[in-house]
Amino acid sequence: MNNKMLKTQARRWGAGILATGMLLGGTGIFPAGITQAAPAAAQVKANSSSVVLKVNGKAVTQTGIVQDGKVWIPVTFMRDALGMPLSYDKAEKTYSIGTGTGQLKLANMDYGIMISVNNYYIGEYQGKQLNNRLYVPFELLSDYMGYKGDWSAATGRLNVVKKTQNAITIKTASYTKDYKDAPIKLDYPQVSGLANAGAEKAINDLIKQTVLNYAKDAEDQISKRSKDDRPYEFEGGYVITYNQDGVLSLITNQYGYTGGAHGMTYRNAFTFSLKDGKRLLLGDLFGANPNYKKQLNAKLSKEIKANGGYLGGFNGLNTEKYFYLKDGKAVLFFQLYEYTAYAAGFPEFTFGFKELLPDGSSPFAALK
Repeated sequence: MNNKMLKTQARRWGAGILATGMLLGGTGIFPAGITQAAPAAAQVKANSSSVVLKVNGKAVTQTGIVQDGKVWIPVTFMRDALGMPLSYDKAEKTYSIGTGTGQLKLANMDYGIMISVNNYYIGEYQGKQLNNRLYVPFELLSDYMGYKGDWSAATGRLNVVKKTQNAITIKTASYTKDYKDAPIKLDYPQVSGLANAGAEKAINDLIKQTVLNYAKDAEDQISKRSKDDRPYEFEGGYVITYNQDGVLSLITNQYGYTGGAHGMTYRNAFTFSLKDGKRLLLGDLFGANPNYKKQLNAKLSKEIKANGGYLGGFNGLNTEKYFYLKDGKAVLFFQLYEYTAYAAGFPEFTFGFKELLPDGSSPFAALK
């Protein structure tokens, strides 16, 4: 499901809002009056094993659950053990936990408990209601919220620690224009605290200019809008996916609706060397393997045709920009309609660093 479809649903979160005391274990910390229970389809029986949760090696009172091949952690663990602020926004009817660019939001909808990070909707993860409590998969914290876990299936223990991230500050900037029946609101990141002022400027300028180019196109479309047209809308967000090893990787989405059955979302991704501000391409990371592109194309050619909605036309990568990093992985993607039907969303393909590099090699070796 694409970013806009989820955003539209988010505006109607009140129709299936998470039950206040129930999902958080009767804490009673949210405003009175929000008591509608989750839909029956969202109720999941706890046919699973318990997980002992630790923080920095010390066991805590909350426990996790292993289910569907994943470790699930309660939202109250994030509040009580990890110290994340937890709040309820009455106007937006959203539950928020955490701060800054790692803030998590949750909403109960007809098709599941949907998750966003920093107002960027995360399609690969959903929340889950178990034993009348709200849980999220631990991978969510690992991928987007700056934590890592040491999981032992044999002992049923998960030790959670903070990642060592780059010593930089990331804040949200916005381009907004309140045109009548055609608002524009585009959020994007700006970084500070880099040792190299030139690198900092290069990173910020490239991200900002990309957003401004989209804004200019949006304003051109607005200038041609007829009074009889439906209201237009343009919005954008971002999420940080990797902030370690002197490298910053992130995704941005820009969505526009100008009439018709649905709008159109464009996704970009940026991976930077913080040392010099260079935007990294796949070859900069995996060039130690002279066959990396051949390997990528072979796997992509097979998987893109097997995943459904394939429209044809893939003959190999025509750009090395459309990827982002996670721990030990590179995720490649294509645009809507590029090779697959709209309903397929953004097709993504994940490659482990070890798949693409010689034994003992690091994608960041040349960046030191």
